Amino acid sequence: MNFFENLNPVMQAFLATMLTYAFTVAGSSLVFFFKKVNRNVMDALLGVAGGVMIAASFFSLIAPAIDRAESLGQIPWLIVSIGFFLGGVLLFITDKLSSKVLKNAADKKNFMLMLSITMHNIPEGMVVGLAFGSIVYGGVTVSSALMLALGIGIQNFPEGSSISLPLRRSGMSRAKAFFFGQISGIVEPIAGVIGALLVLQIEWILPISLAFAAGAMIYVVVEEIIPESQTNKRKDLMAFFTLIGFIIMMVLDIALG
Repeated sequence: MNFFENLNPVMQAFLATMLTYAFTVAGSSLVFFFKKVNRNVMDALLGVAGGVMIAASFFSLIAPAIDRAESLGQIPWLIVSIGFFLGGVLLFITDKLSSKVLKNAADKKNFMLMLSITMHNIPEGMVVGLAFGSIVYGGVTVSSALMLALGIGIQNFPEGSSISLPLRRSGMSRAKAFFFGQISGIVEPIAGVIGALLVLQIEWILPISLAFAAGAMIYVVVEEIIPESQTNKRKDLMAFFTLIGFIIMMVLDIALG
């Protein structure tokens, strides 16, 4: 711990976001533990993933965006609304463009899912970077910044599996599904370093970027994940798995502060 505290804030941010990335890798690796793809299990996991992403969009993105906007003297409802809407618009445009490029519906769905979670990981990495970069100004301690990184890392675990498992379901090999699942988290160390380096310049745009990622996530959940899980004959039961996913992420967010 003493060694870590004496490191440059940029290096601290890099190591911390490598930890969050490691959780994404661990979540993606779950694909190796399934010998065969069971439709009910996969639909249930999709339901859980949808609930996780809905909860993460509020507790990890929108709520912090509101708090950050208030602390920066911005108009919270306006900034968050604009960012949230633009996130959905970007995914809508990407959806239409991908339809022209990806003729296979499963390929399109998987691409949209991976894109949304990757976008979600960018502001999360920036948040960690900003936390460590802000240590030099006081008010933020190394311990609190590490707890933030740990909380984001735990959230990344189900996100990694929410990419690799659907890819496996669509017929992709386990190795490829794992690769695409874990690669969505590699943006966090990059964003973390940038956040630490540009903490003063980038802080004002952080609220809208958090809301932007939330809008993108909600769009994908409503457009792809929940409808897919609801194709199951026991769609009423799948709805409860979505509630379970929401509760899991909510508890993690609140418990880890």
